[in-house]
Amino acid sequence: MAPTGMHLYFGATPNNQLIMKVAQGCKLVLVVGFAYTFLSFMKRSSFSRLGLLLAGFWLGPPVSLLAQTFSTPATVLLRPAAVFDGESLHSGWVVVVTGDKITAAGPASQITAPAGTRSLELPGLTLLPGLIEGHSHLLLHPYNETSWNDQVLTESQALRVARATAHAQKTLLAGFTTARDLGSEGAGFADVGLKQAINQGIIPGPRLLVATLALVATGSYGPKLSVDVNAPQGAQEADGVDGIVRAVREQIGKGADIIKVYADYRWGQGEPSRPTFSQEELNLIVQTARAAGRPVVAHASTPEGMRRATLAGVETIEHGDNGTPEIFKLMKQRGVALCPTVAAGDAVSQYQGWRKGTTPEPERIQQKRISMQAARKAGVDLVVGGDVGVFTHGDNVREMEQLVQDHGLPPLDVLRAATSGNARIFHLPDRGSIRPGLLADLVAVAGDPTRDVKALRQVKLVMKGGVLYAQP
Repeated sequence: MAPTGMHLYFGATPNNQLIMKVAQGCKLVLVVGFAYTFLSFMKRSSFSRLGLLLAGFWLGPPVSLLAQTFSTPATVLLRPAAVFDGESLHSGWVVVVTGDKITAAGPASQITAPAGTRSLELPGLTLLPGLIEGHSHLLLHPYNETSWNDQVLTESQALRVARATAHAQKTLLAGFTTARDLGSEGAGFADVGLKQAINQGIIPGPRLLVATLALVATGSYGPKLSVDVNAPQGAQEADGVDGIVRAVREQIGKGADIIKVYADYRWGQGEPSRPTFSQEELNLIVQTARAAGRPVVAHASTPEGMRRATLAGVETIEHGDNGTPEIFKLMKQRGVALCPTVAAGDAVSQYQGWRKGTTPEPERIQQKRISMQAARKAGVDLVVGGDVGVFTHGDNVREMEQLVQDHGLPPLDVLRAATSGNARIFHLPDRGSIRPGLLADLVAVAGDPTRDVKALRQVKLVMKGGVLYAQP
């Protein structure tokens, strides 16, 4: 049985869409027959456990309602205690959803819902836009479970994809309805297939923006074994005009929404990060991607790597650990945002033995605090993204908590950044706010997240495209 109070997720596959159309003209007996056959299949198959556990459908509505659901898009009125619309908190607001879109939002006294609208009461809850994860790796799992090298070298792609389906579900149920997934880390174009499976309703998960292989300069990345062994790499190597243009175009042709480049990295074990691509190579990467309508993002933690990437025209710098006031000033001038991934550095430091709150802060954590202060002083736009995969999927809110607790950002600013801010920076005008015409990607949490970011851990409702994946 599915958990009481949850809704059955029935994916929008072509077969299901056909069933819905047929059901419009069928008699009740056919709908009953369909329901019986479907339930029998679900009990027998492994998909039943996936469907019921991942999406948690409640099979409570009578059969007559099943027929009605198939024939017309449902309209739902959500009545929470308050609505955060992506910018401000509004008490006494309601939100109307028809199909996969928001059709009305505002004070309850000013909203008239259509006849037959279903009302969903959400007392004590705050309704907000679905959160947007700015930096994830669904095909990785925490490094304290398995090292990055071993994940790339010893885990089969089938195993990694199976994990990623679970990671996608956890991400969605944590309230993140969109995720920017920045590299498959040795799993080829598996992120493209994962995105397709989610879009086709095969598995539940967030809407994905995928970077596929990512680009590294030859010899700069890993894993690195004996000089006699050509080990599989965690990203695609490319150099020079012909190699770079070919690699960028290949990734785009195979489904990349974003091109990610490593502007610096550790050339050898135990070495500090140093720039990898030349200024001319970075310029060419951006020019080639931009001509195909794709943004470029750069992994960069050194001042020189950040400078080159910024001058090349990337849209976001990932990490930026050693950024200086001068570099952040340049980023502000060029409109380049920073995704600081503070949670990843915190997690890795703890994996290496740091006992947070008990032992002195490692140099890496101290330096991050300095660079964050410099970025904020320069007025650089911040992307909220934790590099989740380094730590546990579903714990995405950890980044937001640490921005508030460890770096002093106001909860309201962090909440704005994780919704309307990320949507603006990622060129997603159809989400990140609550207003008519936008996607019905909505989350309800207990408490007021504009005052206490920890309220985001109390997810009670998740809706993506008008489909309920969890509800009180």
